[in-house]
Order: sequence, then C-alpha cells, then structure tokens
Amino acid sequence: MRQTVAAVLAILALGASLALANDKEPVMSKAQPTETSHLTPMQKHVTQENGTEPPFNNAYWNHKEEGIYVDVITGEALFSSTDKFDSGTGWPSFTQPINANYVQDKTDDSHGMSRTEIRAKNSDAHLGHVFDDGPADQGGKRYCINSAALNFIPKAELAAKGYAEYLGLFYPQKAAP
Repeated sequence: MRQTVAAVLAILALGASLALANDKEPVMSKAQPTETSHLTPMQKHVTQENGTEPPFNNAYWNHKEEGIYVDVITGEALFSSTDKFDSGTGWPSFTQPINANYVQDKTDDSHGMSRTEIRAKNSDAHLGHVFDDGPADQGGKRYCINSAALNFIPKAELAAKGYAEYLGLFYPQKAAP
C-alpha cells in the first residue's frame, strides 16, 4: 500500500515538474472535485459565502479580450466574451451562459429583495444574479457575475488549455448559399 501511494505521489510530482519545466500551467480538469484551498480570500467570500465583490474594482468588469470565462473552482466553461456586454454596473455582464445546463437558478430573498441567484451547477459556487434588463435583441437577460468566481481563458489559449471545443464560438459558421 505504501509503495502504491509513493508511486502515485511520484507520478504527480513528475507531472507538476514537467508542467513547470514546460512553462505551462497544468490544465484543470473539468471533472475534478470542488477543492477550494486554492481560492483567494475574495474568491472564497464570493463563491462559498455568497458574497459580492466591489463594482468597478474587479478583474473582468471592463475586460474586452476574446475568450471564455470558467468556474474558478472546477474550470468548467461558463460564459463567453461573445455574450459579454457593458451593462454600466461595474461587474461583468453576459446575455447567456455558454450552456444553460452548467448553471442553476436559485431564489435569493436576501437584502430585503427577491432576485434570481446564479450558481455553478457542478461546484455550487455563487456566481452572481440574473436580471431581466439585458439587451432585448439578445433575449433580455443580464447575467451579472462576480469576477472572483471566474478565471479567463484567452481565445488563443483555448486549445492548449483543453477548451478547443469552444473555438467555434469565435468563428461563426457561414450559411450555405
């Protein structure tokens, strides 16, 4: 048993050192458990304690680069820059998630109001809230999301980081004549 554990630890250490030697971040598996020890205090406050980060003072509120936004805990793809818009609120806003099955709605009656909370389905992380004041021509929804609940993967790095399936978001198919 000890030899098996030692062998597994050696393999893990070798993999980590190879990733560092190649100057690449290890790709986060979309299926790994909801480990939260890597979170910053703000990320933990937002995702685990249903907190809210300050508006206009967060990583992605004014972020314009093409790519996808993934769950800070599991790495699961949640939102795309193709659905991002400037809502003027100071938080990243999206018209829709990449896949509605990756998020779940929950009634939130905190702070003396009734809102719809958005949580990541697989990690159960608090992401933010959804409102009905988004762009009407894109469905009318505004997913107001905390940057602290997300990591950004640039379009140029999608394939290398295991998200090649989302490249199609940035290269729309042309209709056949």
